[in-house]
Amino acid sequence: QVQLVESGGGLVQPGGSLRLSCAASGSIFTIYAMGWYRQAPGKQRELVATITSGGSTNYADSVKGRTTISRDNAKNTVLLQMNSLKPEDTAVYYCNAYYSGPFGNYNYWGQGTQVTVSS
Repeated sequence: QVQLVESGGGLVQPGGSLRLSCAASGSIFTIYAMGWYRQAPGKQRELVATITSGGSTNYADSVKGRTTISRDNAKNTVLLQMNSLKPEDTAVYYCNAYYSGPFGNYNYWGQGTQVTVSS
């Protein structure tokens, strides 16, 4: 069984900052990539940022320049630092891990953490 434990969501004012954390544990052999996605009300889930085990990153255009994703491979943890937050960043943020396990490769999602940007 695998767990992705997310933390760091909450209410923040426009222009503020937030850091999301996601820790993976369980029957994991190797995590190939981890990332964050978000889903706003009435919209589809979309990419925020991903990072591979080798450190390659990918960001959505909407967050480039104000968001940094980082990873601690030893702890199977991924961090998302978001700055200059805007009301349109309001969404449920989901952690994702693509990893190898006992019987193959898996794509797993966390439960999600709410981020609300409002004054």
